[in-house]
Amino acid sequence: MARSSLSDLLKTASLDLAPYENLYKYFHAHPELSRQERSTSEKLAVHLAQLKVYELHTNIGGYGLAGVFRNGEGKTVLLRADMDALPVKELTGLPYASSLTMRDADGNERPVMHACGHDMHITCLLAAAETLVKMQDAWSGTLIVLFQPDEERGGGAQAMVDDGLYSKIPVPDYVLGQHVMRMRAGSVGSRPGAIMAAADSMKITVFGRGGHGSQPHQTVDPVLLAAHIVIRLQSIVSREINPSDLAVLTVGSLQAGQAENIITDRAEIGVDFRSVKLEIREQIISAIKRIVEAECAASGSPKCPVFTPTRRFPPTLNDKDAVSQVAATFATHFEDFDDDVPRTNVSEDFSTLATCRGLPSCFWLLGGIDSEIWDKAEADSRTEEIPGNHSALFAPVIQPTMRVGVDALCLAALTFLKKT
Repeated sequence: MARSSLSDLLKTASLDLAPYENLYKYFHAHPELSRQERSTSEKLAVHLAQLKVYELHTNIGGYGLAGVFRNGEGKTVLLRADMDALPVKELTGLPYASSLTMRDADGNERPVMHACGHDMHITCLLAAAETLVKMQDAWSGTLIVLFQPDEERGGGAQAMVDDGLYSKIPVPDYVLGQHVMRMRAGSVGSRPGAIMAAADSMKITVFGRGGHGSQPHQTVDPVLLAAHIVIRLQSIVSREINPSDLAVLTVGSLQAGQAENIITDRAEIGVDFRSVKLEIREQIISAIKRIVEAECAASGSPKCPVFTPTRRFPPTLNDKDAVSQVAATFATHFEDFDDDVPRTNVSEDFSTLATCRGLPSCFWLLGGIDSEIWDKAEADSRTEEIPGNHSALFAPVIQPTMRVGVDALCLAALTFLKKT
């Protein structure tokens, strides 16, 4: 079947997305933090069960869920969406905005928001699951729809694999997925090779000797020590990494003390860094440890610093052959498709579902910003001021974002499941 025929076929099988728009609003108003996605997972399972053809597997690696649709001989394709939300207080003012709070892993009550578009991801995948059932006479093979927990903390994909994912469901020939981004709604972008950077986070605890604020000479001040570390860390990317290699380092938190007149005995620094090449990652880690240990020695710290890794995301690498096949299909359907979209420093754990078995994967980016807002900002060279992922103001426009997201999932799957 020609790729242009896939586009024409999909247009005749498109669903009325009004019920899914309502479902999206429900998911947006009822977000759940990483590793606590029970209600979301249960609602997804109920919806998939109504389609009747999906063999359901629940509670994989936490609240992970997979539906398997066996539709004759052919390739096996896995479509993935993530489902967790973020500890962010929503400020969008939408009528379906979240006002919920949840206790995080440390027992602290936190506001919760779908500030990264995962509610759009799961809704698009549900609609694609129904669309492909409706089109089952046009393709042959096995379709897997997988809803992953705990993407925001970088552990969900690995948790599903470690919990025997591929002993419960068929091993796919291709692993496919998408992410809504700060791009013009209606646009789709992909590229061969690295499309998203790897990301690591760590907490660094440095130690001082506490005392009275009026007698600093009798103390070792960890606040001053931490301040020197924060400044020195900024030189790693600017002075140690080759400018042709991607590298980003951010100090996202600095916590020390609780009173103005008390010099505390420790400080905690939260660091996030991103790269694509493994050797650059190792270079950044080595530089962080060298700088922290040297500053501790210079300040007379009484104890060695403690480095605690908190998250690790692999780079998202697109298989050259898989992405070229998907791109050829997308080009026949989407007016605004870029097959060489700029790589983003945002990170994902999606690729773990493929690399754990050496499988080819393809990931693409989906625009979610209202076209009028985008065009006006672009005309003023101010698109970076539009709230993006993880912002309390991030609010993807429902249409055409959803329609394009559903079509992209269906077309990517049909690229490998189409009847010849």
